[in-house]
Amino acid sequence: MSSKTIIHPNVCAGPISRRWFLKMGTLGVTGLSLGDVLRLQAAQKKTGGAPDTAVIYIWLGGGPPHMETYDMKPNAPEEYRGLFRPIRTNVPGIEVCEHLPLHAKCADKFTLIRSIAHTFSDHGGGSKHVMTGRRPATPTGSVNDAPSVPSIVSRMREHIDIGLPNVITSSDGGRGQVDTYALGSAYLGPKYIPFAVDGDPSSPKFEIKNVSLNSELAGRLEDRVRLLKSVDQMRRDIDASGMMASMDHFNQQAISLMTSPQARDAFDLSKEPEKLRERYGRHSWGQRALMARRLVEAGCSFVTVAWENPFVSGVEQPKNGYYNWDSHATNCDLWDDARGRLPIYDKALTALIEDLHDRGLTKKVLLVVTGEFGRSPRVSKSDGPKGRRNGREHWPGAMSVLVAGGGMQHGQVVGSTNDKGEHPHDRPLTPPDLWATVYRHLGIDKNSTIDDHAGRPQHLLPSGEPIRELI
Repeated sequence: MSSKTIIHPNVCAGPISRRWFLKMGTLGVTGLSLGDVLRLQAAQKKTGGAPDTAVIYIWLGGGPPHMETYDMKPNAPEEYRGLFRPIRTNVPGIEVCEHLPLHAKCADKFTLIRSIAHTFSDHGGGSKHVMTGRRPATPTGSVNDAPSVPSIVSRMREHIDIGLPNVITSSDGGRGQVDTYALGSAYLGPKYIPFAVDGDPSSPKFEIKNVSLNSELAGRLEDRVRLLKSVDQMRRDIDASGMMASMDHFNQQAISLMTSPQARDAFDLSKEPEKLRERYGRHSWGQRALMARRLVEAGCSFVTVAWENPFVSGVEQPKNGYYNWDSHATNCDLWDDARGRLPIYDKALTALIEDLHDRGLTKKVLLVVTGEFGRSPRVSKSDGPKGRRNGREHWPGAMSVLVAGGGMQHGQVVGSTNDKGEHPHDRPLTPPDLWATVYRHLGIDKNSTIDDHAGRPQHLLPSGEPIRELI
């Protein structure tokens, strides 16, 4: 695609209510029925190929502590360095936290980037900046004014038909709303919102709404077909312009997708060996990571997996733990929380890294792991009913990112922070640099433009260059 390409999103301007869409059977949090999405996608069908590449994006909502994971400072003053100690890995010179022993065994298979930084210290502003690679118009709130990278990938690869959604996001139960992690599509329009899957795949009650065909859905399928037919006239009455004229065809496609073998197989974790499922961990984080691997192997282009709360699926939460990575002393005791959180993270993430290697997917699949920012180098303290607790505050001035696969160079550290972990010391990088690297892997020209709501061309990525050490 030329760097001068202008892409005009197909925006529906009709007065169609969210409640009306819900009557059609919604795709979780998007407010759109599957038939609507298929109809809209077909309205601007693209031609051309794309490289056989994909991305798994692990999102650590709340902001993981870089000095308790990948950028430890054992020689810093006590009020900075914390309680944990670094351990050696199988790559000389690379160290990680003592509570990440499985990382230490496969450090040759990933790269740690220690010098990414930005300036947005609010969860909303940080999430928007990291998720879009652009400076958000407002420093707070998580409703995007620019499309998230997953939404852009959805647009640029919409011609790929794999029999299931091409861009998917997976999250904890009840956390699948599009704006929770700034995943909105902004001026691209709702048809490019990622398909949302929330819940715990390790639970016997887990299901993918409107995709997998369980026994209950099978019993209701005939009723659903009748429902879809019954609203055809309503659509014609509501939309006199004729935009819905081909809805019959797309309703049929929606039902086909609900019963498609590709969708059923991709989401069916029972097809995996029990030993491998145990290797990932029989809990929400582990099983959602395994599901992500199955999805990209089936042909999905971009799968976001939000890892916030590991203390589900029967995993006990520490007394001073917290639901996500937001380790203020007022929320939790950082070290108590980390002692429970990091072993789960260590197991699930290294299982994914090694599984991608074992299945020969390290050229096809790029794995990226990050949150919206790091945590403050100086430890904060809070006295409360549960006693004195230690924590770290929001800190966009330094954050660590793990990258694996993608046919890239690994077994290295890119960049560094100063001796207190406060800011980049060498090789300063930004979120746009990370996304430029991702777009390169996916074969997407970051200089392509898309018109915004005002008709002004906006580059997919207005700044940033691929990280040379990786490529």
